[in-house]
This record gives sequence, structure tokens and C-alpha cells, in this order.
Amino acid sequence: MDELDLLKKDWNKDDNTYPKLTYNEIYKMILKKSSSIVKWIFIISLLEFAFWIIISFLLKDNESMKRFDQLNTDPIFVPLIVLGYIILAFFFYLFFRNYRKISTTDNAKILMENILKTRKTVRQYVAFNLIYLVITSIAIIYIEIDQDQLIIDKIEAAAANGEVFKFYAVFIGITILFLAITIAFLLLFYWLIYGLLLKRLNRNYKELKRLEF
Repeated sequence: MDELDLLKKDWNKDDNTYPKLTYNEIYKMILKKSSSIVKWIFIISLLEFAFWIIISFLLKDNESMKRFDQLNTDPIFVPLIVLGYIILAFFFYLFFRNYRKISTTDNAKILMENILKTRKTVRQYVAFNLIYLVITSIAIIYIEIDQDQLIIDKIEAAAANGEVFKFYAVFIGITILFLAITIAFLLLFYWLIYGLLLKRLNRNYKELKRLEF
């Protein structure tokens, strides 16, 4: 239970031993809480980005990664990676801008609008990450089927045995299963981190709405 909740609980008591806060004092408390939440959203997004960069470096010596790096991936992956970095940088800028805007807001209505913008930005950020994951996975599958000699040999062997459809069904099925597990893990992560922060931010929005109206 935070400071504002404790004060609200005390206000409901019959005695008059607790001070009655003014509109501005309550607003400043909500502003401080909202600013802190948005700051953490910005910090966590940067930490998440750094985490995936570290993971990619750790997996670089993996046999599958070494074999994939030998393929001609530049025409597809260079534009994809550059575009991904640009969009992520834009989201980081939006998170920081939202934090600065909320921190310097002196009007409850504008603060409510900025809270809604922050919630929208976070949801768009999560959606982008999931869509980017799907697009990247499709690109990897296409490159492996088109260039990976090990996969090509298996396709040719399956075709010779009249089981090419079965091979594609198993290959695509395993890929979809792996992708579904990865997306489920990411959704759980986003719900535990960003979801809980947005829930707290939404509480602040409701407090402001009651305060204003």
C-alpha cells in the first residue's frame, strides 16, 4: 500500500487527527508516482534491449548460429536489423519524452492525457517486439530452406521418398510451436513487468479522474 492509499484510508476514519490534503498536494503525490512509473518503464526498456544484445553475443558460438552466419543473410537481415534498431530507438525516445512530459506537467487534465499516451506507447512497443519476432522467424526459415545445404539435402531426401509434404508439415509445425512458446514467454514477461507498471499508472489515472471531476 503506497502513501496515497494510506492517506485515503486515514481520511475514511471518523477522527480528525489526520490532516486534510489540498487538491495541489494530492495532485503532486499522483504526479510524483506517475513520473516514477514512467521513468522505470524507460529504464526497463533499455535494460531489456541490453539483455537481448548480451544473449545474442553469448549464442554467437553456438553451432547452429555459426552455420547460419555462413549463409548469405545480408540482403534480408541487414535492412531488417537496421529497421529494428531505428524503431526501437524511436520507442526509447518516446518513453523518455513521456517521462519528461509527465515530470514537468502542472495540469491534471494534461497529466491524464500523458498517462494515456504512455499506456498507448507501451502497448505499441510490445506489439512491435512480437511482430518483429514473427517477421524475423519467417525470414530465418526462408533463408534456411533456400540456402542451408543440410536442410536442402533433407528436403531432397524427403521428396525422393514421396514425403516432402510430411517434412514441411513437421518443419513448420516445430517452428510454430517454438514461436508460440517464445511469444507466450515474452507475453508473460511483458505482463509481469510492463503490465504491472501500467496497472499502477492506470490507478493514478483513475485517481486524477476522481480528483478532477
